[in-house]
Amino acid sequence: MPETWNAGLEIAAVTDVGMRRANNQDAFISLPADTLDRFLRRGHLFVVADGMGAHAAGELASRMAADKIGQYYLQQSPMDSETALRMAVQEANSDIHRRGQQNPEFYNMGTTASSMVILPEGVIVAHVGDSRVYRLRDGKFEQLTFDHSLVWEMQASGQVHPNSALSQSIPKNVITRSLGPSAEVVVDMEGPFPVKEGDRFLLCSDGLSGQVADEEIGPILASLDPDLAARFLIDLANLRGGPDNSTLIIVHVAESQSATNGFKSTSHSTTNPILPLIFGTPILCFLAAFLLWFTGNIGPMVVAVILGLVAAAVAAHQLRRLSQDTNAKLSPDRQSLRSAPYRSYAAKPNDELVARLSEVLKALQKAAEERKWTVDWARINAMIDDAGKAKDRGDRRTAIGCQAKAIVETMAQLRSQNKRPEPARVESDSVLD
Repeated sequence: MPETWNAGLEIAAVTDVGMRRANNQDAFISLPADTLDRFLRRGHLFVVADGMGAHAAGELASRMAADKIGQYYLQQSPMDSETALRMAVQEANSDIHRRGQQNPEFYNMGTTASSMVILPEGVIVAHVGDSRVYRLRDGKFEQLTFDHSLVWEMQASGQVHPNSALSQSIPKNVITRSLGPSAEVVVDMEGPFPVKEGDRFLLCSDGLSGQVADEEIGPILASLDPDLAARFLIDLANLRGGPDNSTLIIVHVAESQSATNGFKSTSHSTTNPILPLIFGTPILCFLAAFLLWFTGNIGPMVVAVILGLVAAAVAAHQLRRLSQDTNAKLSPDRQSLRSAPYRSYAAKPNDELVARLSEVLKALQKAAEERKWTVDWARINAMIDDAGKAKDRGDRRTAIGCQAKAIVETMAQLRSQNKRPEPARVESDSVLD
């Protein structure tokens, strides 16, 4: 019998050093469950980490975060997945902090860490820092994580308006929370978010989100298959200077899944089956009282009213208990006034993006001519022509796809001439294997 419980899950993951860095301080793991039992217990795990620190400290911190989160999360067998993921991030923080204290070269090293787990009941996210997790669904591109950065914290506190000159002047790369510098860390938990057929999730470091705007990422993610989207987004970040390492993981839910071979249906309610009885009883009592009053049975009517009041009191008590139980299950990290999604953008392919990518291609061609690069323009121009034809007939998605292929092909040829390595790319398992 074929194992179809994880069928329809498409994964693309890429990391690149960028154009100005000597080493890659990003790390990631992509660990889809390899058995049905592990999927039911722990789901599919994905982590992106962006290290900080001099020499090799940042690289070590991010690599430890990715490895340790995966290791600890899968080892926490008795715990529910949300608690296990939060504790895995906290234990990874302790390991990184301890390692930093042991060696002067690694002192105060740190890393961001954004972790996402796809479970039968939905998606949960554990987050520290400014690496991000997004969801693309039904034409909306939503950020599911809150940036632990100075600018986001000041905007959230109301101290500055997002569009003000002061907000624009605040450095975007100053983060307020990370793994490693302190012995303890607060982990933001989000979800669970129900999973629908067609959902796409993106985890990325700020090397990508800092160079490619959210308003661009959404339509690109909606227009391209995961592998092409991953390569193209990295190339686009590099074409815009590539000042930092860039890492991303794209997870596409291509087919709907059932509870036995994948995700639980989002159309089924998880309401406690006894609730209709608890809250329906007072309604029935008051309805009976009305009918008895209408027929002139005053004595039984009074009894029905009293029973209705008692049932209403019981229902109110049960409602308070349910609310308290729900809050008690939330870790301190979950009890926040903030909740995802934090930002939302339209993800429909548009003429503005087509025009912008056309300018990118023109700039590439001009640079190639000026620097006498050897490029197979016949092949690339054919892709550009296809993009123009698609645009003329109003097919913006195909136009963006053709432009992306042309840019990816051009960049691949230029890398081969400069003997620059291709971005590291995997479809599953850990990049650290």
